[in-house]
Amino acid sequence: MGILKFSHGIVDKISGATKRSSLSKHGKMMDPMQKYLTVGEYKVGEEEGTPDGRNFVLTVYKDENGILHQALSPESTQKLAPEYVRSFSDELGRYRDFISKETGRRYKVEEYLNNFADRVKSYTRSGNNSINIGLLTDTHFKDSNSIDFYGWNGLTHVREFSYLDQLGLLNLKAHLGDWIDGSDAGLLSENELTKIRDAFKSDNVPYLIIKGNHDENDKFDEHHDFKASFPENEFESIMWPQMYGQSKINYISKQHGVSYFDFDDLRVISVNTSDIPYYLNNKGQKKYDTKITLGVREDQIEEIIEILSRSSNKKIIFMSHANPINRKGSNALKFNGRSLHELLVAFNQREKGKMHSSKDVPAEFRLSNDFDFTGVENAHIIAYFCGHRHREDQYRINGIQYILFNCSALMGPNHALTTKYNKNWNRQIDHPTEFAGYVANIDLERHRLQIFGYGAASKRKIFFI
Repeated sequence: MGILKFSHGIVDKISGATKRSSLSKHGKMMDPMQKYLTVGEYKVGEEEGTPDGRNFVLTVYKDENGILHQALSPESTQKLAPEYVRSFSDELGRYRDFISKETGRRYKVEEYLNNFADRVKSYTRSGNNSINIGLLTDTHFKDSNSIDFYGWNGLTHVREFSYLDQLGLLNLKAHLGDWIDGSDAGLLSENELTKIRDAFKSDNVPYLIIKGNHDENDKFDEHHDFKASFPENEFESIMWPQMYGQSKINYISKQHGVSYFDFDDLRVISVNTSDIPYYLNNKGQKKYDTKITLGVREDQIEEIIEILSRSSNKKIIFMSHANPINRKGSNALKFNGRSLHELLVAFNQREKGKMHSSKDVPAEFRLSNDFDFTGVENAHIIAYFCGHRHREDQYRINGIQYILFNCSALMGPNHALTTKYNKNWNRQIDHPTEFAGYVANIDLERHRLQIFGYGAASKRKIFFI
């Protein structure tokens, strides 16, 4: 599988979009309703960029704290409840984007995603063996109203990504992990997991919930004497029951985060690269910091082997939070990343054997799995999708195409943790660069894989299958 071409993520910066304001280069307001700062009522329409160009009554008012608000109500002789609302941000020196009272989403983002969906449809075909997978990763939801970094925007991005469920575009969607930042107190982070799970789950589209290295709340624990703020299996008990309860999902057990979906001749398998044992000492401190310790263990590997052993006549894509190997082919996990990759290569080569671990590996991470893929027919692992690195990347090793996706969470250019990739995007709140999401189209008949991105993401990449 080889890469054909792709659009670089810094295309907008090259064309001069290095700094945006409420004025375009021609002096016309990009958001004309920003100018309404005086309390009162105003008639606005298409020229002001209203939803669908409809006519509205714009009401400007102050709350009890003196904060300016705008509300859009349908133009009528009767006083109706507003459809869209927003407030003035002193931090930004402008109004935030309008939010729909009904959906909680920004109408401009919905319009943006409508155009994105149309673009995906224009480059793909419908029918057998053409499968669309929506992908989101690293939302880092936390209890903070940051204008240029992690915060409430993580939940906003998930709610808006879920709008794609309604557009008839997706066969499957997946969140690749780091749902939360893991930096808030335990009870608060548990509540955040529940909120973001409910924003992501769907009755219309099958979905995968994958665990990330921040999802055990160890970032909070690092600043509180390393004492565990989550009980054992807290993420799993909050996030996985609804995922495993879907009618079309397949699994060996519900214990490890391994599951799979079949779409025509494609099989999609999820892997948990935060498969870390929960051991506490007598002070309530964890033996392993899951934020910096990534790995897969023997029981999970055994389930992967069992699924692969009955995968004849399938093209297969794996998904996990972290990449098991890097572009040099070295282990990218603390434990067993390279071993997992070698197992996948053994599958593609129809081999039989036994997995072993070196003696210096802790006992809980040692592998002793037998595998026999000699009876599998007409099957091949074509790609491996992952997040974690907060950048885009791709490399092909031993015939398996690894594809890394950028973080959805806002990473402003002036933060120490911001990757170079995201600094190049100059990401700003209430701009298209605020978020990042993807749709992967796998077309088995045309033997190609396309990755479409929105926001701070490459617009299109094409790989040969």
